[in-house]
Amino acid sequence: MAFFIFYWGAIVGSFLNVCIVRMPKEESVVFPGSHCPSCQQAISWYDNIPLVSYFPLGGKCRFCRAKISSRYLIVEFLTAVLFLILYSQFHLSGKFFAYTALTSGLIAATFIDLEHRIIPDEISVNGLFVGIIFSLFVPSLHDTAIQTLGIGRVVASIFIGLCALKAIWDFIVTKGAGEDIDAILLMIVNIALWAGLLIGFILPWLNKSILKGIAPNFLSLNASLLGFLIGGACIYLLGLIGDFIFKKESMGGGDVKLLAMIGAFLGWKMVLLIFFIAPVFGAIPGIIIKIRTKESVIAYGPALAAAAFLCIFYGDAILKWFFRGYGLY
Repeated sequence: MAFFIFYWGAIVGSFLNVCIVRMPKEESVVFPGSHCPSCQQAISWYDNIPLVSYFPLGGKCRFCRAKISSRYLIVEFLTAVLFLILYSQFHLSGKFFAYTALTSGLIAATFIDLEHRIIPDEISVNGLFVGIIFSLFVPSLHDTAIQTLGIGRVVASIFIGLCALKAIWDFIVTKGAGEDIDAILLMIVNIALWAGLLIGFILPWLNKSILKGIAPNFLSLNASLLGFLIGGACIYLLGLIGDFIFKKESMGGGDVKLLAMIGAFLGWKMVLLIFFIAPVFGAIPGIIIKIRTKESVIAYGPALAAAAFLCIFYGDAILKWFFRGYGLY
């Protein structure tokens, strides 16, 4: 089973390579089939076996002998290893399938962001809905304690309120309310807010009916929505502060939607922890880039992805250690 999971990860990694190449160009990831980017010749199945075909070909196209980027091999191997690590921890559980979906999105977002400094909506927005759906059917993904959800609602209200104040300020001062707010993200926020209100209305009725057995599913859905709202809002507000300090755009909309997607899978507590851990992962490459190229702009998606994967395994332990003396965890 471990070998099957490992090689299944390599196959998924092969598909992620297609996404990494085609999504920034806004091309279909399905049609046409795999082909050499240099000579456009279709690649035969025996030249497209993950982790295998690269070596007999010597890292070159069979037809035009153009060099095949080592990134293809790296992504396949990385995906396979991460799938195996997740399997060793969660086995074939709902969490395993949810986290492999999240990990796949994070890998694709990481390599695209590194090369193009963008994170396509096809990854973050679609992944956000995938995280919400998993949360509905796999309640174990989230802490659904009433107290935890109550605190999450308060935190979400504060963040959403601050974002609303920014919109009001834009309207009063610049007469340009909403110009810098992504329309897709704004629509999803509205859906999430209304869905949260609907869940709050349904839960009391569920607990008194014969369907009370599915109440945990709706609590998990509520936790996912809170994670999405808080994840997107906190990094959006950080970007606003950075814009004010540096007098230029400091945080891309792709990062906002990526952390929102992560929050949909991991919940509001983990997404806040990721928010504070990610700068640690981003600082070292940021310093290196600054020294070598004098540039101040870095791809922040890889830092968010690394922090998210760390929190999948150690997030609870970190929170327990941090709050151990306060009786809050």
